[in-house]
Amino acid sequence: MIRPRWEWVLDDAGGRPVADVVSPVFATQYDAEQWLGEHWRDLAAAGAATARLLHDGTQATPSVELRAS
Repeated sequence: MIRPRWEWVLDDAGGRPVADVVSPVFATQYDAEQWLGEHWRDLAAAGAATARLLHDGTQATPSVELRAS
């Protein structure tokens, strides 16, 4: 059985992928979103400005901005 893959691509303010920050791969969208909710501050501190959720390599949701309101 092939399981779906959910993972985040983290981009800097210029829209380039942040190379030194890698998302784990998740089996469910819920797990991926929960992880981002728990780690977004650390990711932003590491230079990530936006996060894009990919499902099997295709963007599944709109980009999420990683900044404090």
